[in-house]
Amino acid sequence: MAKLYFHYATMNAGKSTMLLQASYNYRERGMRTMLLVAGHYRKPDGGYISSRIGLETDAEMFRDGDDLFAQVAEAHEHHTIHCVFVDEAQFLEEDQVWQLARVADRLGIPVMCYGLRTDFQGKLFSGSKALLAIADEMREVRTICRCGRKATMVVRLGPDGKVARQGEQVAIGKDAYVSLCRRHWEEEMGRIDPDDMFGFARG
Repeated sequence: MAKLYFHYATMNAGKSTMLLQASYNYRERGMRTMLLVAGHYRKPDGGYISSRIGLETDAEMFRDGDDLFAQVAEAHEHHTIHCVFVDEAQFLEEDQVWQLARVADRLGIPVMCYGLRTDFQGKLFSGSKALLAIADEMREVRTICRCGRKATMVVRLGPDGKVARQGEQVAIGKDAYVSLCRRHWEEEMGRIDPDDMFGFARG
């Protein structure tokens, strides 16, 4: 039975690498995969998925308002699709998450989504919120904070190299983000005084 999967993590945890490896495994066995990536900040002809270790492949872009069920169904009619992979799934709209769920439920094609869970302010992205609500299976891709604990949050660095505490939810440039554990994220965001051993929040 096909399922909708959500693999989530902070920045630089290797999500895209895992996606590309999984897609390669399908193709190595003669199966066809369909790769989708958020196209919000890409040129019209620049759809691709790349990883920090240098792996890269072409992908179809999705944008707000696109009907992903119709897109997959049309491709499936021409050539059998054995699995759909979605990178930057946090940028999906809620309706698009439901469309991907229908791909699994009605077309019988597994859908593997990879993305961030929260933004730099600790708030859920729209796509992640919907995936957390309806995905059949969720898997955390782990990375570590500077202290060695599991990183579950991200901070954004401004042009001056300092942590940004306000701003738009999305900003271009992966190098502008650092993954941290919850404790150090609160300290960097000014929610907790790092010299306060009891961790009382500032009023």
